[in-house]
Amino acid sequence: MLTCMKIGERGQVTIPKKIRERFGLAPDAEVDFEVIKGQIVLQKKPRRLKLEKWKGRCKKSFSRLGYASVDKFMEDVRGR
Repeated sequence: MLTCMKIGERGQVTIPKKIRERFGLAPDAEVDFEVIKGQIVLQKKPRRLKLEKWKGRCKKSFSRLGYASVDKFMEDVRGR
């Protein structure tokens, strides 16, 4: 799909709605620009998961099950 757009005075380009919807480019989505073989490539930046808030949440549950760590639980689940 090739779409021609003009660059505005401040260097802005409007991404067509069909493309935004197809690639999940909502307002405030972050994108990366890269030059590959002489062409400009725009890629949606992967969303970072904020896992810090979950750290330590399962400690009590694993203790009640008799596990000292998640690693020990995973070993048992995997049969090692």
